[in-house]
Amino acid sequence: MSEHHLRRLVIMRHAKADWPGGVADHERPLEERGHREAPLAGRWLLKHNIVPDFILCSSALRTRQTCTWVCSELGDKAPTPKLEDGLYAASALRMLTVINHVPDTVTTLMLISHLPGVQDLAMHLASRDSDHDAYMDAATRYPTNALAVLETEKSWAELDGQDARITRFKVPRAH
Repeated sequence: MSEHHLRRLVIMRHAKADWPGGVADHERPLEERGHREAPLAGRWLLKHNIVPDFILCSSALRTRQTCTWVCSELGDKAPTPKLEDGLYAASALRMLTVINHVPDTVTTLMLISHLPGVQDLAMHLASRDSDHDAYMDAATRYPTNALAVLETEKSWAELDGQDARITRFKVPRAH
């Protein structure tokens, strides 16, 4: 297995969102804790040398704010995120369709979206040789600000199910 054929997919659930009255779900902002914790996800990615060269982000306010914080931590390494209306309230298969259209030049893709789609997508793609602890964590809980890191040798267009290894699952939290 040559390293340059390996692709990484980071599936992130947005940071903790607020439930202000009278605000449409699509326009819900991050709450204070979300603003504190979202940058930690960016720091964790940098620390583990998992820097996305392409980011797909749901068009909802809370995912856009999460993405802004992550990118601020990535600094000049951050790609320009692509807002994707189709990721809002999307099923795992809808998310996968969006991923299938990512150019092959992308080696590390980050997707920032919502439950239940992010968890369902991670479980749908997870192969049998996934890291057991990371797989179990992703399967049993996918809290706000959680990141699943998957690796595959397939092209984005070929991804369809059980063909990516979950290598890490992390929930960056403020202490």
